[in-house]
Amino acid sequence: MIKTQTEYRPDHVSPPGETLLEILTDKGISQADLATRMGRPVKTINEIVKGKAIIMPETALQLEKVLGVEAAFWMSREQYYQEHMARLSERDRFSHSLEWLKSFPIKQMTDYGWIKGVSSKPALLDEMLSFFGVASIEAWNETWENLKIAFRRSAKLQCNIASTRAWLRKGELDATEIQCAPYDETAFTKVLGEIRNLTNHSPDVFIPQLREKCAATGVATVFVHELPRTPICGATRWLNKNKALIQLSLRYKTNDHLWFTFFHEAGHILLHGKKEVFIETEDRLTDVLEEQADNFASKNLITDSDWNQFTISGLYTFRTVGSFANRVGIAPGIVVGRLQHENKIPFSFLNRLKQRLAWSD
Repeated sequence: MIKTQTEYRPDHVSPPGETLLEILTDKGISQADLATRMGRPVKTINEIVKGKAIIMPETALQLEKVLGVEAAFWMSREQYYQEHMARLSERDRFSHSLEWLKSFPIKQMTDYGWIKGVSSKPALLDEMLSFFGVASIEAWNETWENLKIAFRRSAKLQCNIASTRAWLRKGELDATEIQCAPYDETAFTKVLGEIRNLTNHSPDVFIPQLREKCAATGVATVFVHELPRTPICGATRWLNKNKALIQLSLRYKTNDHLWFTFFHEAGHILLHGKKEVFIETEDRLTDVLEEQADNFASKNLITDSDWNQFTISGLYTFRTVGSFANRVGIAPGIVVGRLQHENKIPFSFLNRLKQRLAWSD
């Protein structure tokens, strides 16, 4: 029996079936004849030739008997081809991974300490998958595409969806660190009055109290640094049926916007369902649900009767605004913000009454 060289070092990688077809052509054997001699269906031989079927050890031994080409040759040829295809597949997957990574603001996420700084792309991929709590990009797509996001964004603003999901994920992670009582609608409604009284305090006072009061009613409240191309003021979602999440940024960096956003998100919790994720951008498109949340925030911060009584005179100065804010027990900056929003004063007027906010190191 003629033995061929068992080591195979081709210049290019092709399916073992191409080599089989060349040998059959040289020997003048048809695929049907080979199938008969091997006792195999013609379809099987044809699939091997086309690279659709793998040469198994049993098949390699049969080819050795019929064609005089060692089984080790066929097995080595098949192994080399499969290894090459696996490398191509891995390269394609990694190329896809690089494109996926490019969609995120990696530098900012690293600077904020959300992910670790790593020196290689594979390590970065692992870090990002761990951040999102998924095993693969495919699982990430499945998880986040199934999240019902009520993303009412303005057509004027360019918003990075990947960054938005990273921002939401950070809020989710921070919320897991907050121990909350089971959600109690009555208790949450009641505590909003106490939270309103915090608007006159500085962040080092109101932030811990805000978190504590909300957690006692089943609502986790977190502050998450905004990301580039993610003009989000706040978001609301339900982590489960007993735990809601209010997530806030400092997009505008003034207390009037911060407090209005908080009460707006509280409105979503009390007025709307538990399935959607409500995201508020700085220039969002308005719909019925957003209008309801806006009205909820306005009325809870300043009652209609108090507001109407104050605005009837049309006199808005540092003294009148400060006096009204003191009387109703709310931060004067919130009064200024509402006056500006309702076009009763220019946006450049009375801003000294607003409290500026900034992230600490």
